[in-house]
Amino acid sequence: MKNKLFSKYYLFSCVGVLLASCYPLSMGVRVVSDMIINGTVFKENYPKYIIPYTPICLAVLIGVLIMPLCIKLFKQLALVGGSVLASGAFFALEILFEQKVVVTTAETVTKLEDWQMFLCVATPEVLGETVTTYKTQTAVEILMGNYNPAFKLHFYIISVVLILSILNCLYGFGQMINNADKKRLNSLILQSVCSLIFLGLCILACFTAFWRDGSIQVSPLSAALMTAFFIILGVTTGVYAGSFLLGKRNLISIWIPALIASVMTFLMYVGEMILLSGHLYRLGTGFIFDSIPGIVFTPADLFTIVASGCVTALIFSRLNSFIQRDHCI
Repeated sequence: MKNKLFSKYYLFSCVGVLLASCYPLSMGVRVVSDMIINGTVFKENYPKYIIPYTPICLAVLIGVLIMPLCIKLFKQLALVGGSVLASGAFFALEILFEQKVVVTTAETVTKLEDWQMFLCVATPEVLGETVTTYKTQTAVEILMGNYNPAFKLHFYIISVVLILSILNCLYGFGQMINNADKKRLNSLILQSVCSLIFLGLCILACFTAFWRDGSIQVSPLSAALMTAFFIILGVTTGVYAGSFLLGKRNLISIWIPALIASVMTFLMYVGEMILLSGHLYRLGTGFIFDSIPGIVFTPADLFTIVASGCVTALIFSRLNSFIQRDHCI
């Protein structure tokens, strides 16, 4: 009965991931076709979300397809095996796209990894209007600086978090069906919610760049969305770690996930700082949004880093109290 139920779940997972990935995968096919036919991808035909979303979708699909094999070979460590293989596939595909796909505009011919850096700065519409005047705009000079491939740090963090969190859900529910152990059920449901919210924000950012206009000073809407994005990233990562630590003493089950959440948010800020040549976006005016003397971070930035950890700690404090109550009953 369990095998039959797992087979249905496995088929549903594969079909679900494939259907959810149709759009990014079709864009990947289109870009590869353009490269084969024309040797380049013209700017007007470039789907701005091909990286990292096409490699992410392929990586998750690979991870799901090998789930039965990983469960059979690695038993309780199936998620580790599947995540390692899926992450390896992502980086292989991502680097292949970055190095081999060429984007051609009216002014330049650039590798995809260079083009991606421009798209991280402003909305595609603004980018199309200002790309030829970057060198004459002080704000954008600050934004762009000299090209540094390390800007992709935050790019890769986002991708790996998505892959690991999605696979954690898919493998977690699959193993729950196999062993009938529902200890991680609540944390996996929470992980699914966090992953969907984070994925939604990623898609929004991909199409809109949160409505940034190429300036260090961003609008209130952009500031709110960027703050939410950073906090949700940290919480998603913290929930991932905490889903394996439920039921242990508070230092481990609550504060380690909280620390991981804050550290991940901090690393995202570091990636942004690399992208912006040592600067961070200004989310408003006033002392809360002014850099603290001696460091680039503002009080608002530090609040965001701490907030991601506090939200994660609150979540696992509640989850652990539920577990302890169930044990008492």
